[in-house]
Amino acid sequence: MKTIQEVVESTIRKTPFIEEALNEKLINVSSLARVILPEVSRTLKKDIKIGAVMMAINRLSPVSELRIRKNIKKLALDLGDVIVRSDLCDFTFKNTASLLKEISKILSKSADSNDYFLTVSQGIFETNIVVSKNLQSYVEAIFEKETLIHSVVNLASITIKLPKENLEQSGVYYFILKQFAWANIAVQEVISTTHEMTIVVKEEDVNETFAILMDLKLN
Repeated sequence: MKTIQEVVESTIRKTPFIEEALNEKLINVSSLARVILPEVSRTLKKDIKIGAVMMAINRLSPVSELRIRKNIKKLALDLGDVIVRSDLCDFTFKNTASLLKEISKILSKSADSNDYFLTVSQGIFETNIVVSKNLQSYVEAIFEKETLIHSVVNLASITIKLPKENLEQSGVYYFILKQFAWANIAVQEVISTTHEMTIVVKEEDVNETFAILMDLKLN
């Protein structure tokens, strides 16, 4: 049978922002206890006093979370070049046999010039293509008969070179992406390879996005 401490801890762990705010002393413990009290009571199937929940919150150990944050912070300091590209378009198509065959054409076209930006991400049901604006009409022509699920223009990308150690450390992507969530920046796409991470945002957000990433490197 679960204890109050275990239920309170698992409830708070579901929302990382709350956990971090607690560690930074930004949340009132009694207020948080009142919010999660109904869920704790439902899970344990009995009435729980708010004082018991407060005590459990105060007993939460930040050691593990702080250790992870310290290691990620060290990785952030080792982030490589940050490369910005503007004037991008984003297309999402339904996967079909013909679509997959036509992708080779856009790959061949992009190989003709270093000025072209192109990423292709194939999912189970759909394929996402992010390209330079100068390839927009070419993509629209090639995939004219395909099912377009979503498209958006006036985007920009920021590519980050990650250190090799990122593969061994949990939370790297969360540590980076949470900065954008706190800044209310809507990330349009996240494209990654083993040692690169590309964030696609609206052009109006690119300056703030870049500033956040540079702040991670410098502080």
